[in-house]
Amino acid sequence: MTYQARQQHVTGWVGWVWFAGIIMILAGLFNAIAGLYAIFQRDVYVETAGRLLLFDVSGWGWIHLLFGALLVAVGIAVSLGQTWARVVAVILIMLNALTQLVWISVNPWWSLAVIALDVVILYALVVHGGEAKEATG
Repeated sequence: MTYQARQQHVTGWVGWVWFAGIIMILAGLFNAIAGLYAIFQRDVYVETAGRLLLFDVSGWGWIHLLFGALLVAVGIAVSLGQTWARVVAVILIMLNALTQLVWISVNPWWSLAVIALDVVILYALVVHGGEAKEATG
């Protein structure tokens, strides 16, 4: 009986996919902290004209808290190589970048840093995401 070994084509980018999952967890924790801070310490953030697009600062705090929880959960699944998680992660990361764009008037440097990390995460997930599934089996 002959067994044929399955060739796996895994490059160093699989590490970037795991990095993307870990950074998603970290970004989720940061979003949750920023959201809680905006909800309970509203006076620290400077509001522009009373509203940031559709919500006030505490409304965006709740959105950041929700995105934070979702990013942590999906980041864990991405790190485990789940295919569904990569698809959900791409959608969540794009939404996270958009919320940071709205939040930019409140916290500009932080928002720019998060948007830059979101771009790196998107690249790793979209271009090399399939390798994570191959590497985990």
